[in-house]
Amino acid sequence: MRYVVTGAAGFIGSHLAEALRARGDDVVSVDAFTDYYDLAEKEENARGLDVARIDLADESLELDGVDGVFHLAGQPGVRSFGDAFPLYLRRNVLVTQRVFQSAAEAGVRVVYASSSSVYGEAERYPTPENARPEPISPYGITKVACEELARAYAVSFGLDAVGLRYFTVYGPRQRPDMFFRRVCDALASEATFEVYGTGEQSRSFTEVADVVEATIAAMGGAPAGALYNVGGGEEASMLEAIALLERISGRGLEVRHVDRARGDVRRTKADVSRIRDALGWEPRVPLADGLARMWAWASARVAAR
Repeated sequence: MRYVVTGAAGFIGSHLAEALRARGDDVVSVDAFTDYYDLAEKEENARGLDVARIDLADESLELDGVDGVFHLAGQPGVRSFGDAFPLYLRRNVLVTQRVFQSAAEAGVRVVYASSSSVYGEAERYPTPENARPEPISPYGITKVACEELARAYAVSFGLDAVGLRYFTVYGPRQRPDMFFRRVCDALASEATFEVYGTGEQSRSFTEVADVVEATIAAMGGAPAGALYNVGGGEEASMLEAIALLERISGRGLEVRHVDRARGDVRRTKADVSRIRDALGWEPRVPLADGLARMWAWASARVAAR
């Protein structure tokens, strides 16, 4: 099979592209190499993947002979208020619209990345897919817009699209602005770590290998128009996760509390019964095992500086 992976130099995208190639698929890897974080890390992620530098806000995907598109490109991060918002419109909404347009014209399935951020402060936990989207960050709003674009293109142009609402993905190659990466870097360098708010906010943490497995399963087995939560089986607060990483690393972390970040929700916990029933997927990596792999990768990077 021949697949396009957008965002292939990113955290999840690079793992996905590698997994597809490892099972024998032909992978066309695409990334804009934006400057959201250090380009050297993206170059490292892309090593061996032959990633084409394409900004999909300006250039169209060539889909002749392609069996499917994994659309993971986008501008991440819930701290998306103010002057940053135009980038979220361009890199999330506009780029996704152009990908959907190309896929609809070519008759190619798209599996695209959405986010648990669409739920905002959900009324139910675990949160099912039929919960009303009420995002509290511009980032979450752009992800709702992408889901609505998928529906509109399906109705008007017959687009075959499957959406995946990822819940707080972690693992090797995690972006430097993300929580576990920041904790690991602080532990490895013996730096003070800033916790936003009380640290009692909790997440449905999901290891990247589980996310990749769900994403590939969705391409092959999900019905057109399906929308699934992809979330970890274990929920933990930020302080509990820090304590677990302290035990794994054998180090203590000096913590300083700062103001709660705007757009940050108090809790996420995924109801994954829909994807389990439809595709047989469920999270398999325990949080302790996933964090041990995360620590081994992150600490080795700090040691190599």
